[in-house]
Formats: sequence, C-alpha cells, structure tokens
Amino acid sequence: MRTMLLCLLLTLSFSNSISSETQDYRRYHKQINEAEKLISNEQFKEALNIYNDVFNAFDFVFLKDYKVAAQLALYLNEKEKAFEIIKQGITAGWDLKSLKRNNYLSDLHNASEWKVIVEEYPKLRQKYLKRIDDSTRKEVHKMFKADQRKALGALFRLGDKAQEKYALKKFAPHSEAQLTKLIRIMEDHGYPGEQLIGNSFWVSTILSHHNSITTAYVKNDTLYNFIKPKLSIALEKGQISPYEFAIIDDWRIAVSSDRTQAGYGFLNPPLSSTLTETNKLRQSIGLRTVELRNKLVDVEKKTGMDFYLPDWVDGKIKIKQK
Repeated sequence: MRTMLLCLLLTLSFSNSISSETQDYRRYHKQINEAEKLISNEQFKEALNIYNDVFNAFDFVFLKDYKVAAQLALYLNEKEKAFEIIKQGITAGWDLKSLKRNNYLSDLHNASEWKVIVEEYPKLRQKYLKRIDDSTRKEVHKMFKADQRKALGALFRLGDKAQEKYALKKFAPHSEAQLTKLIRIMEDHGYPGEQLIGNSFWVSTILSHHNSITTAYVKNDTLYNFIKPKLSIALEKGQISPYEFAIIDDWRIAVSSDRTQAGYGFLNPPLSSTLTETNKLRQSIGLRTVELRNKLVDVEKKTGMDFYLPDWVDGKIKIKQK
C-alpha cells in the first residue's frame, strides 16, 4: 500500500487562555460560515460586520479570519479599519513577511499608516510570542521533524510490498510512540495547534501519517479512536480548526474504506450521489459546504482577494458524477 507514502508526499508539497475554554467555538465557526455565505453573495459589508462581532466575542481568533477581514475592509475602502485589523492579526501571529506577500493589501504599503505598522511590529509581535507555549512548540516541532524523517524512509522502498513492510515494521511503532506523546501533551495542555503553539500543520501531519499507514493497520488501530473524541473537545475550545480535524479524519475514512466511503471531500472528490453525506460531515465540525467553497473560489477570482481556503485541493472541489 502506498497510502502513508502518498500522505507524506502531499504534506511535503504544502495560549491556551483560561477564559477561551468557556467559549464554544462551534458558535464561532457557525458565524464565520454565515460571513462566508454573505461573501459568496458579494455582501461584503454585512460579512465584515459578522467578522467584527466574532473578533469582539472570542478571546482567540484564527489568524485566517483576520486576514480575510482586513481584505474586506480594504475592498470597502475602509482603510483605517483595515489597518486596525492588520494590527490585531499581527498580535495573532501574522508575520510581516506574510503580510507583505498578500498582493491584495499591497495598495496599503504607501500609506502613512503602513509605516506605523512597520514601526510597531516588534511590539505587536511580542504579544503573540507571549501567548505561545514555547516549550510545547519546541517539543511538537521535534516530533514533526522525526515524523518526516521516518516517513521519508518509505521513499527508498521500491514496490508496494516493500513500502507496506516498512510502514508496518518501521513506521507504525514510531507513530504509536508519537501518538502516546501527543496524548500526554493533550491531557496536560490541550491540542497543540494554532492557539497553543502557533502552528496548525505539525500535529495534523503527524496524525494524518498515522491514519495512512495501511488499510489493514488503520482498520484495527485503537490509538486514533482514543484521540478522536479529544479532537472534538479541542474543536469546541478553538484549539483545532475544522480543516485540521477534517484532513486528519479524511485520511482515516479514505484509508480504512480503501477510498470507497464518502469523506470530507479533500482526498477523494465527492460524488454527486454522496455530496449530501460529505456536506453533513463538513457541517458537523463547522466546515463550509463544498458548494460554498466553490462559490468563494469564484469571488476570489473576481475580486483578487485571498480567502485562505485549504490548499489541499487547488481551487474548486470537483463533484464527480456517478
């Protein structure tokens, strides 16, 4: 089986506040979904109002939402509001290099307020760094690098049988040790994602690798079954994003069913006959429907804005006819 190898190749190509624990991020994602529906209908002012409501209501805000809101403000020619949101974004981890790479916001670079942003950047960045659990971040980054090194070993095995043998004999024991560490981290600190360590890629990659070892292994695996309810709790607390949850679980569904079961639509293009099931899965975790994503892609092309849609799929998610 080449599932674990495929997962590696795809991934290579691409403070936990006390008060936030009392906030239900299912409501957060529901509101963001409503804003995205408004964007898809080009009701940008109404969408920006919802983003502002979310920013005021929740202690932790996912960085991508600041990025989208800043562009909406500029589109509406509310430059002062755009700069206000950019500052909030920097305190949430928006680094200056990434900010400069946003082509849509480049019109702001010549404004006097941009110079203020650059001058205040170190102080704003420090607020973000104080939120991050640095020791956990270092531990998780070390785990991620070890995972990548171990998964790379599959590249040097020729043929399905050799790769499957490596996955079961070498990678599986390593992955089980990784998940045992992750369980301990989650029990002590919560899920180590954007909110806790400022990174939403490392742990989702580790779990995706685990869920892609082989079909037989994944069917009999109990570690992920133990972790999944904890991921659901982390989702409610804003410790993991709907997309991270979806891509992790999508690997589990795809591999355990040998790609015959409807998933979240990232690994396997949804069938028109199973689209309702796919959308139910997505909506159960606060992720936009396939149709909404595809409409947002159209608005991106029309306006030039970047809505930071998950790039596991490039552009629209294709809906296959059975």
